[in-house]
Amino acid sequence: MRAICTLFILFIVHFSSAQRVALVLSGGGAKGIAHIGVLKALEENEIPIDYIVGTSMGGIVGGCYAAGMSPDQIENMVLSEDFLRWVTGLPEKGYNYHYYSHENSPGFLRLSLSLDSTNSVQFNQSIANDASLNFALTEKMAMASAISKNNFDSLFVPLRIIAADIFSQSQVVLSSGSLSEALRATQTVPFFYTPIRVDGKYLFDGGIYNNFPVDVALETFKPDVVIGSNVSSKVYEDYPYGEDDKLINRSLLYMILDKSNPEDIPQSGIYIQPDLEGYTSFDFARARALIDSGYIQTRRMLEEIRTKVASRIPCDSIAGLRNEFNNRSKPFIFDGISFKGFTKNQEKYIQGIFSSKNDSIQSTSLARIKQDYFNLIGEPYFSNVFPTIQYFPDQSKFNLQLVRRPQKNFQVDFGALLASRNISNLFLGLNYYYFRSSLTHAYLGVQTGSFYKSVTGNARIDYSFMGRFYIQPEVIYNEWDYVESTDLLQKITPTVLKRYDRKIGISIGRPLGNKFKGVMYIDGFTNTDRYSNDKKFVSTDTLDQLKLSGFKTGLAFTSNTLDKKQYASSGRSFFLGLDYFYADEEYIPGNTSVEQVPISRAHQWFRARFTAEQYFNKGWFRTGYYADVVFSNQPFFSNYTGTIINAPAFYPIQDSRTLILENFRSFNFLAVGSRNVFVLRDRILHMRLEAYLFKPVEYIQQNSNQEAYTSTDLKKVFLAGTAGLVYHSPIGPVSLNVNYYDDEENQLGVLFHVGFLLFNKHSFE
Repeated sequence: MRAICTLFILFIVHFSSAQRVALVLSGGGAKGIAHIGVLKALEENEIPIDYIVGTSMGGIVGGCYAAGMSPDQIENMVLSEDFLRWVTGLPEKGYNYHYYSHENSPGFLRLSLSLDSTNSVQFNQSIANDASLNFALTEKMAMASAISKNNFDSLFVPLRIIAADIFSQSQVVLSSGSLSEALRATQTVPFFYTPIRVDGKYLFDGGIYNNFPVDVALETFKPDVVIGSNVSSKVYEDYPYGEDDKLINRSLLYMILDKSNPEDIPQSGIYIQPDLEGYTSFDFARARALIDSGYIQTRRMLEEIRTKVASRIPCDSIAGLRNEFNNRSKPFIFDGISFKGFTKNQEKYIQGIFSSKNDSIQSTSLARIKQDYFNLIGEPYFSNVFPTIQYFPDQSKFNLQLVRRPQKNFQVDFGALLASRNISNLFLGLNYYYFRSSLTHAYLGVQTGSFYKSVTGNARIDYSFMGRFYIQPEVIYNEWDYVESTDLLQKITPTVLKRYDRKIGISIGRPLGNKFKGVMYIDGFTNTDRYSNDKKFVSTDTLDQLKLSGFKTGLAFTSNTLDKKQYASSGRSFFLGLDYFYADEEYIPGNTSVEQVPISRAHQWFRARFTAEQYFNKGWFRTGYYADVVFSNQPFFSNYTGTIINAPAFYPIQDSRTLILENFRSFNFLAVGSRNVFVLRDRILHMRLEAYLFKPVEYIQQNSNQEAYTSTDLKKVFLAGTAGLVYHSPIGPVSLNVNYYDDEENQLGVLFHVGFLLFNKHSFE
């Protein structure tokens, strides 16, 4: 009780007689992180902060401080791995749910559109996924909003947030309501983040009309002293001759952000501009250096600050006041979820996800709400759902409100592969979502090139009852043409083989916990292989034809948290598949076959396959492994070539699927490899060294009659390896590799490619 009285007296003395100091924080994207260093230096030197006005990133930093977070807490948050995931659109670590994952496609660009009931098409203007950021803001700010009863004057420090109404072309000063919504609105950069409604209006980044809101601080709070921290580089009164070439790449920011004018600070105030030369508005990964810049510049100006600000507030006193504010926190108990903009059937579907464990969401915890939210947005269709945590004093409980923003129900994916070998490819994917009591995702994908052509069509229908599950019918046509191509180091021996793979099937999948997915499936297939049995092929030769028609059914258990769909450097993936095959074989020999009589017979067999990939460490050197194990009783087909091309294969290197590597195929094998990544520039430039061992339990060989037989030579071990550089560009990886295979026909090669080198799996895989 005595401590509370002491704090109360300090509070009264400070606010009744001291100078009133307003801190103004400008916008500037990632450079706004420097404001944290300004806060640290001011608080360490006992400079009072009585009011805060912020725009864009300045609003985020100022809002966190006003919500009762200390500068050190804000700094730790911004330096965390989670923060980078928020601003880059990735789910927080531990919330990457596998249930909604699809087969990787070679697309690198997604164009999102909204297709309404009148068949009108609207382009979606946002290029960033804000789903993680939205929940992080509402989670961090919910308690402060509850304590202050949504009144920004009742926060730890009175606050004003600047947003923009682009329709009336005016600034909006936010002083009440949901704190998280205000912070989210002020950093809605046009064309980057999807806007949200606040008090019925779509609001955008406050920097559009007032990037340095000194005037708002003076008019609203009438402080004795204004301290202005400006991180915006837009300070040009006249055309910047000599600098325009390097500034033109940031022209969009200059068009949409208002100029920050140092002269807005009155003579009695202090103007702080950290040295941010060389930083951009997207350098979130350089947060520590940005904070240091703000801290150092503020320390340099301490003499002027102390001269103009006579009052002081000891660090212990400010910590006590902060603790007193935070001690008014409410128990984080949720009474349920509410909806805005959804139909009753849609609400029922989402409720099923939030009650996926067959219990009520009444009186549940924040951890459970957060888990279910990320479970929901794991499906990209729901990434536009906006969350707000509200507090209801009469019930002493919180509520999660989900608001439906304009949905991205039609998406177009584009992809292209350019390679130094004859495997270049173009890709187009069409996605359409239909959401009522279930969610239907219809997909059509087309790939075309001289080596590979494919058409894929499927429709995944998700249901949220019975613990959630989906049904997915699918049709796939694949065509491979293995032809002679010239490598940079050697001329590859031609593989005369054309493969036609047709599959129709249906699968049922459901989540197994948060990280795994189980799938049951049955597929009918009709495959045709046309090939030569002789390496020396002439145009007058006729090809063998092997037709395999039948079905396969099985179970698969999968998990995947890899950070990239090709050339990953963190995370892990697992696959376990159990399959039964039935196939009718129809073989028609060509003139390169010693067999002259067509053959027809039936086959059936079982197969079990396990693959795993995992990476360790997070620094400049990341090591990992890749393992692949297959056991089956698959039979021989009519000759060796037909058998080997349909045997399970090990694909250790990026171009393995573009080659018929006979030494890396077997009905039963064990394979393991080491994948080592050297980070030359974080998330952008990597060097990779990989080495693999392949041990066929049964080594498939060819006898003098072109028939296949197996040997169990324990000494047979085959090696593969690759070394190369990978640049992770916005259009996919740009990679130069030297590849080695323990294979006489494809031993050493150099491959350069731009784009994702990804193809559909064969129907036997």
